[in-house]
Amino acid sequence: MDDQSHNSTSEPGAVNPEAPTSVPAPDFAVQPSYVRTVFLGPDGLRAGWGFAFYVAMLYLLQFVASRWAGSVELGASGLWSMMLEEFGVLVAAVIPALVLGRVEKRQWGVYGLPARQAFGKLFWVGAVWGFASITLLLAAMYGLRVFEVGHLAIHGARIVKFAVFWAGYFLLVGLFEDFLFRGYSQFTLTRAVGFWPAAVLLSCAFGLIHLSNGGEQWRGLLAAAAIGFFFCLTLRRTGSLWFAVGFHAAWDWGETFFYSVPDSGTVFPGHLLKSSFHGPGWLSGGVVGPEGSVLCFVVIGVVWVAFAGVYREVKYRVE
Repeated sequence: MDDQSHNSTSEPGAVNPEAPTSVPAPDFAVQPSYVRTVFLGPDGLRAGWGFAFYVAMLYLLQFVASRWAGSVELGASGLWSMMLEEFGVLVAAVIPALVLGRVEKRQWGVYGLPARQAFGKLFWVGAVWGFASITLLLAAMYGLRVFEVGHLAIHGARIVKFAVFWAGYFLLVGLFEDFLFRGYSQFTLTRAVGFWPAAVLLSCAFGLIHLSNGGEQWRGLLAAAAIGFFFCLTLRRTGSLWFAVGFHAAWDWGETFFYSVPDSGTVFPGHLLKSSFHGPGWLSGGVVGPEGSVLCFVVIGVVWVAFAGVYREVKYRVE
């Protein structure tokens, strides 16, 4: 072998200057796109965008649901149309959360209504607390002689019929309102600003939506906000909305049907009794009903302290 051939052979470990070398990829090739950076963070879809998309989809679907329910004639009383509309707006609140849950790769249960707990112990315990709370409020008003229980307004099978109807209706109300303000919205805003700031914002919004009720007044709005804030506590301590749904449905059922008093300024047909209020509005609630009485805030405070004493552990988690 001549010298030329020998020199052309590479020694072990030597670098051949003529061999091609890899060129590192430019930095921009590994950087996320601008759009991806704007919409996505380290833990997925950014909370602000998630909340904005949820609200936008909700309003669109609620508009469709309301128009659809209004086009269906279900009797002269309009009660079944109310039921249908409440079901429609519940669906409108759930669908965007399901879609965004798929986008964010999160299970449905993290938004407060885990299917395995549906109508289980928490729901029924909440229902007992809710009915007991409205009973305590009206008992205090009765003791102060501003509330009077009247005689029966309906009889026979109509009692059972309306009791079941209003139970179903207020179950839908509880599911819709509690999920809307304390489900996906609470979870997503908690990611952005923390649990209690989000709870304050959403409870204020919960109070303000009661402006749509014709007979509502500012005391009733504040009471609704306070009750909503209490529901946030139940979510934080139980990790679920099922207690709040049971409480909400039983409170409204007791108020509207069983004790037959105005609910946020509205007296619905098909109530059990012919009850009445007397005395100053700040104490009796006036046209608003018991939620317009200052005693309502006292009861909410008592219930808050009692619940916090029984349920001490924080179980709500946002990841």
